Amino acid sequence: MSLTLHYHPLSSYCWKVLVALYENGTPFKPNFVNLGDPDQRAALLALWPIGKFPVLSDDARGETVPESTTIIEYLDQHYPGTTRFIPRDSDLALRTRLRDRFLDLYIHAPMQKIVGDRLRPADKKDPHGVGEARAQLRTSYAMLEQQIAHGGWMMGEGFTLADCAAAPALFYGHMAEPFGDELRHLNAYLERLKARPAFARILKEAEPYFGMLPKQG
Repeated sequence: MSLTLHYHPLSSYCWKVLVALYENGTPFKPNFVNLGDPDQRAALLALWPIGKFPVLSDDARGETVPESTTIIEYLDQHYPGTTRFIPRDSDLALRTRLRDRFLDLYIHAPMQKIVGDRLRPADKKDPHGVGEARAQLRTSYAMLEQQIAHGGWMMGEGFTLADCAAAPALFYGHMAEPFGDELRHLNAYLERLKARPAFARILKEAEPYFGMLPKQG
């Protein structure tokens, strides 16, 4: 098997890539990386010295590909399937990439700030930073509420890179800072994502590990 995904089953950015892999039924070998294990951490650092996952190894092409967005674009280029994650229309492709960046920077990042703060000792917590992150999420939610009012996928009828980014960002974002009933389009969109077979599979596989998530507080 040519492709190996180095990942963790709770990692939101790993979920983003798994959505793409499962969506097209792309064959790959999953390599569960426990960063608490010195040998496994060293092996990941040898692949990608930044030390973060996901990382995709492609033995057939002799490539090591880090970063979730880049991995999905790599799959779209070299291992295409029925679902194309970057639209062929250049203008729509540009808007899709912008939406992907929006989701990563203004949903994913503040969500991780909130969750990460829960792991800090009591005397190291950052209430001001968490407050800013919550405010950013509320602003971003309101923008997305308008952008997905059409009732389809993130960019319209086609399932794209933007939906791969949205699935983990909104799932964990809703846990960190709930949408509220007033954001009916966003709530409905998340439910569509959760029902999508590729994402439903990810949630099922992650279920045994959910107890490891930091408690809200």
